[in-house]
Amino acid sequence: MNGLPRELRGFFVTGTDTDAGKTFVCARLARLLGGLAGGRLSYVKPVQTGCTRRQDVGTAGGWSAPDVDAVALQWPRARALACFEPPCSPHLAASLAGTALSCRELAKACADAVPEGDMALVEGAGGCWVPLNARETMLDLMLCLRLPVVLVAANRLGCLNHAMLSVEALQARGIEVAGIVLNRTCPPAQCDAGCGAGAGPADELRILQDNEASLEAFAAEAGVPLLASLPWQEDPLAPLPQLEAVAGTLFDRFRRQGAPRGAMPSWSVPAAGESPESAAEILAFDRAHLWHPYTSALNPLPVRQAVSARANRIVLADGTELVDGMSSWWCAVHGYGSPALKAAMSRQIHAMSHVMFGGLTHRPAAALARRLLDLAPAGLEHVFFADSGSVAVEVALKMAVQYQIATGRASRRRFLTPLGGYHGDTQGAMSVCDPVNGMHTLFAGLLPKHYFMERPSARFDQPFDPASLSEAARILEARQDEIACVVLEPIVQGAGGMWFYHPRYLEGLAGLCRQYGILLVLDEIATGFGRTGRLFASEWAGVAPDIMCVGKALTGGMMTGGAVLASGAVAQGIEQAGPAEGGGVLMHGPTFMGNPLFCAAACQSIDLLLASPWQERVRNIEGWLREGLEPCRRHPAAADVRVLGAIGVVEAKRPVDMARLQDYFVSRGVWIRPFNRNVYLMPPFVSPEEDVALLCDAIRGAFDAGLC
Repeated sequence: MNGLPRELRGFFVTGTDTDAGKTFVCARLARLLGGLAGGRLSYVKPVQTGCTRRQDVGTAGGWSAPDVDAVALQWPRARALACFEPPCSPHLAASLAGTALSCRELAKACADAVPEGDMALVEGAGGCWVPLNARETMLDLMLCLRLPVVLVAANRLGCLNHAMLSVEALQARGIEVAGIVLNRTCPPAQCDAGCGAGAGPADELRILQDNEASLEAFAAEAGVPLLASLPWQEDPLAPLPQLEAVAGTLFDRFRRQGAPRGAMPSWSVPAAGESPESAAEILAFDRAHLWHPYTSALNPLPVRQAVSARANRIVLADGTELVDGMSSWWCAVHGYGSPALKAAMSRQIHAMSHVMFGGLTHRPAAALARRLLDLAPAGLEHVFFADSGSVAVEVALKMAVQYQIATGRASRRRFLTPLGGYHGDTQGAMSVCDPVNGMHTLFAGLLPKHYFMERPSARFDQPFDPASLSEAARILEARQDEIACVVLEPIVQGAGGMWFYHPRYLEGLAGLCRQYGILLVLDEIATGFGRTGRLFASEWAGVAPDIMCVGKALTGGMMTGGAVLASGAVAQGIEQAGPAEGGGVLMHGPTFMGNPLFCAAACQSIDLLLASPWQERVRNIEGWLREGLEPCRRHPAAADVRVLGAIGVVEAKRPVDMARLQDYFVSRGVWIRPFNRNVYLMPPFVSPEEDVALLCDAIRGAFDAGLC
């Protein structure tokens, strides 16, 4: 998946919509810029529909491409790359022709079509959101090419709206907008419908001039210049002084672009203020100063520089594109770069990015709490926002202890949890992680001592054995005066071993908690929001906890954040505490609690999930994982294969060499990060079948190569 072309220099011309006059502007600019560049300019139309087959005329394999033919009248070095006969959107035209378009392939074709050293003038099809395939639009092609964009807007009714929404869409993707060209596409005698009935040329002129002044002002606020306002031009070859000035401005900008920077990483756009350091310099600084998770500061595991991410792909600095099998540690369920999520965060950041939650509230917090309570198991009535999943667990444990103290059972200050669990890396969360095989054994002397029971032995895919609950029953009966809550991950134990247990175990454990008046705390941080095939994993057992923690997929991977949901009984219990027991106040208050940006992202992520066919997507992924991973069961190095929802695990018989295995996976074009003996997949829900197959094939290949 390497071999991306060199980076181009020049401009990409797009329009607010069809018939805005892009081709007219491109033809003029090609002639003017080509003259300024000493003939070293190439005009390229990546996709052209509405073509006709003519062996004697045309620019692409016998096709006559109308836009390119129009440009060629003024600048002969013009060509179309992908030509289709039906006059419709590119993705439909390609589909009718039995083929498919790809941003990556079109970007390569553009680079191949422009000789090195030439200025490139690339004309898009329609506007920003014209689809190229089911997942990519013209915006994605612009991101691939990394050219500054010239936006052509027709001076008519609606031009302000169309132009500024296009600018907003471009800038939201990090695309540089070089300027706007306002273009009149109708003759003066043809009054715009916005002028009203009976309008004359004076009315028309007044509205057009107001459009120009208003657009110039609005665009300036967005940091975008209005390059020119073009009058109606009946003769397409007549001189147009306004565009001559535009050409001069753009050519000066072209000369300041400097030499091409090398390969074009797909979807890679430098952030504002980003350092111009090379990839090697960044990696060297990283190795010397950045401390990554679960590795040494002085002799770390190798890392790779990611430059962008889109859908279910991660792009590295060298152009390598990887199919993501991890959902960025299970949170990016929608994939990367969701326009809906980015738009929601953009709206919120312009209104209010943060305000303290002590003594204040806001609409995004109320909206998120309402969504969570509407979706959560029955009985959960109160929401406490936290900074992360780990902090949510901390809050839940404190909440359980305060409840027991407030209700007169002050001796209940310890927790019961199964072996094999994982709940986070903060101190309280560490204390209920697996004490022997977990990641926190070094802190055994520091952490408070809690009670552990055997890992649920009843597999999800096997008949339930009631004896699997016997140890839990014994401990709860013997220690009922000491245990404040039972805390566990429902159905799926995540980072502690990727173990899937039977729903009836959870159902039975909930019954035992009710029997002894002990709170049930469910950690849905990894399992919540559809990962197991149910919205929350506790739904497999029909269990309503007293306290529930959520995180990870809550924001769709856009930013950190978590939440703790508590029953009315828990809140009422804490409320009855006297002054010595806390006075009914939960003693926790993060600085960034209820952060509006987090709440806005989480609201949109939940809405996006519920509006999608997520159940079907998860069922499909489950089937593809079963088909792709089941052959590993026969491999002598594999101990087990487990699949549930959008989770697939191949457990090796011995711990894997993660650095060596990750090198292999990257060479296969996939991003999979195993741990201990588990080589597992949790792909984004938007992953197509061919990508899940590629992930599974890479795991099978790793076992066959003796790397596991």
